[in-house]
Amino acid sequence: MHDQFEEWRPSGPVKNTLANLVEIIEQYQDDGFSLTLRQLYYQMVARDLIPNTEKSYKRIGSIVSRGRRAGLIDWDAIEDRGRVPDVPQDFRNKADLVRRFIPAYRLDRWEAQESCAEVWVEKQALVGVLEPITDPLHVTLMANRGYSSSSAMYEAANRMLGLSQGRPMHVLYLGDHDPSGLDMVRDIEDRLIEYSHFKLDLRVDHLALTMDQIDEYGPPPNPAKVTDSRFDAYRGEFGEESWELDALEPKAMQDLVKNAIDKLIDWTLWNDVIEQENSDKDTLLEMAESMD
Repeated sequence: MHDQFEEWRPSGPVKNTLANLVEIIEQYQDDGFSLTLRQLYYQMVARDLIPNTEKSYKRIGSIVSRGRRAGLIDWDAIEDRGRVPDVPQDFRNKADLVRRFIPAYRLDRWEAQESCAEVWVEKQALVGVLEPITDPLHVTLMANRGYSSSSAMYEAANRMLGLSQGRPMHVLYLGDHDPSGLDMVRDIEDRLIEYSHFKLDLRVDHLALTMDQIDEYGPPPNPAKVTDSRFDAYRGEFGEESWELDALEPKAMQDLVKNAIDKLIDWTLWNDVIEQENSDKDTLLEMAESMD
């Protein structure tokens, strides 16, 4: 039993739906994943347990909310990446500060590599899926949230210029397969190059969502938005269905990103940096011990 704030004993179809939700949640928790509500909903759709409709999505949201309040669903199983508090840090003393920040000490593992990379994902809600891959590999993870503002693109172009130092810069992009989602690949490349004054050697690699992945994994489709100005061109090539990135299995997303980054890394040079990093951490630990 988890934290409980009300009594609730569902019956009939609601009880069955709740049982299916808990089974999916526990499966993903065993694999180390927390899901957003939308990801959980798409797993229900992919298993043919519910229809892919807005009404179904709202119903799942209501059952999940009630189930958490009743202690039937783990509160930690569903995450809301859009509402994260900014908690101030404090320390007991100088030695405590050094010890707590030793794990955060990292040298630039990409400095000696022939190229560098960033991962961009269309939706903020999927950052939690990709961070466990990008953080250990020292890769910037950017949620562009649709078409990014000019300010965000200008800042990104300047960040990449400083990071790349003339080397090829790979942006590994994941987004929805719909009229706007596919066009964002072009938009990112065009504006980053323009805002770098055409100095950036940029390659935008469209990792997901592609038709090959849709054929392989079979995520549930949605009607493409007919109001999108790019709808006619999209329909001419792909038809009237679209697919959301959220519907792709989290493990599949992680594998796509990890494999793409691995191909860019010279592991001999990488491990040399880690060796130096570990040596520096030993020195910092000695420093903390001398402060006690």
